Amino acid sequence: MRVMRHPHRVSAWSRLLHREGIRIGLVPTMGALHAGHRALIRAARLSCDAVAVSIFVNPVQFGPKEDWSRYPRPFARDVRLCRDEGVDLLFAPSVASMYPHDFQTEVHVPRLATRWEGSVRPGHLSGVATVVTKLLCAVQPAVAYFGQKDFQQAAVVRRLIEDLDFPSRIEVCPTVRESDGLALSSRNLYLSASQRATAPVLYRALFEGARLTRTGSAPRDVRRAMLRICRSARGVTVDYLTVCDPHTLEPLSRLSGRAVVLLGAIRLGSIRLIDNLLVRAPRRRT
Repeated sequence: MRVMRHPHRVSAWSRLLHREGIRIGLVPTMGALHAGHRALIRAARLSCDAVAVSIFVNPVQFGPKEDWSRYPRPFARDVRLCRDEGVDLLFAPSVASMYPHDFQTEVHVPRLATRWEGSVRPGHLSGVATVVTKLLCAVQPAVAYFGQKDFQQAAVVRRLIEDLDFPSRIEVCPTVRESDGLALSSRNLYLSASQRATAPVLYRALFEGARLTRTGSAPRDVRRAMLRICRSARGVTVDYLTVCDPHTLEPLSRLSGRAVVLLGAIRLGSIRLIDNLLVRAPRRRT
């Protein structure tokens, strides 16, 4: 496995593989790799000839009150996981190589990026869009792999790929969960024992919301049920729980025979958890 630190070197590696007709799969990460990332790497290995993993804790997607410096960085462990999974290239750039002192460009996807996560974390999704654009330009993958847990992030990336005519496509892989339903996340490392016991409440709320959606409940009743479950748990603050169109992320007031996404974000102390479920509403009888 090659480890590269500069985008220009990665671009040269990519051009060489493209000349040989090799399809590249990219798994963008911020490190602290877990079983969810392993699943993405394996998906890339199944459909691509070469697999690149990026590890970059992107400072421009962290808000002023979010501690970029505290984000976990177990790099040696991440390298071992990538080697074990047969990754061909590990791209681990420095902040200076990604954002030189005169860097000015930002990528915005305004309609998708201003709701939900964009409202709670202003600028976060623009930071994601900017760094993913740079990664796509450097690696030039045939496919970029994202986890469904970060549903809005994946929607933003899909939109920018389509709007900017990137020669890549996005594949969103199912969320990997603990046995109690908690979605795997690097931030789970921050949870205390009591917070970890409470954390699956978000999945339980979404699961109940999915059940109600399948039985034909109105979106307002689905939201109320999800809120009631989360607010019943001690120490939980709800950022949002909503029923949305999975493509536009617009909140829905009526459902009938369509796919919807249930999005949720809660806080346990200073730890923030997000999750979602895709579900299809039944068609109303006329």
